Amino acid sequence: MDRLTIIKVGGKVVEEPESLKALLDQFSKVSGNKILVHGGGRTATIIAGKLGIETKMVDGRRITDAEMLEVVTMVYGGLVNKRIVAGLQARNCNAIGLTGADLDLIRAKKRPVKDIDYGFVGDVDDVNTRELRLLLNENVIPVIAPLTHDGKGNLLNTNADTIASELATELSNHFSVYLFYCFEKRGVLLNPNDESTVIHDLDLTLFNKYKKEGIISAGMIPKLDNGFRAKQKGVKEVLITNPENIATGRGTRLV
Repeated sequence: MDRLTIIKVGGKVVEEPESLKALLDQFSKVSGNKILVHGGGRTATIIAGKLGIETKMVDGRRITDAEMLEVVTMVYGGLVNKRIVAGLQARNCNAIGLTGADLDLIRAKKRPVKDIDYGFVGDVDDVNTRELRLLLNENVIPVIAPLTHDGKGNLLNTNADTIASELATELSNHFSVYLFYCFEKRGVLLNPNDESTVIHDLDLTLFNKYKKEGIISAGMIPKLDNGFRAKQKGVKEVLITNPENIATGRGTRLV
């Protein structure tokens, strides 16, 4: 099977010019088939604030009412996505920016209301890999924003870590998939303030232990949940790392 590298990038990395430049430099050097999945939550929060729209979060997840859906669509599908595509074109990487609605790539259903009403947030139902494979065969790099659709004309805000995991899982039927979760730290840290405390190999038992002890918390939990799910469903390798270590393969490897 051909190798496919899927890199999900979020946090400061895609939203600060210098770190974005470093990421795109590294990403452009990755050989073979590749897909970039991105977030952009900080930018969405800033622009929402400028428009007088309040940002509400629960456990690191955004409540997406109708107004916020318009903001995240503009920011994720527009500003952040096109900045990345333009940056890749400047590095001779032929890229195309997509959401889950484009080419009917990712369908989702609106998250049902249990304890919390997340609004227009989607849980992935179906991933259509056919068009992605056609693009990859033409050496085109898909750059995917964290928006999906329900097939009835509605857009939904969907967690970018989940999108990366679902894509990796489905595409592992056709490629040998390597999934990188890339953010500003070197990996999962025992001490969040000390970059030298990277956990090099993390299994489920250790993950649950660190979660219980509060060592692993907040936004890292859904990232790792998605990573372990992908690993269990046939993804060759899952690594949590920073842009500088995309090439070296150093970071936290899920085992």
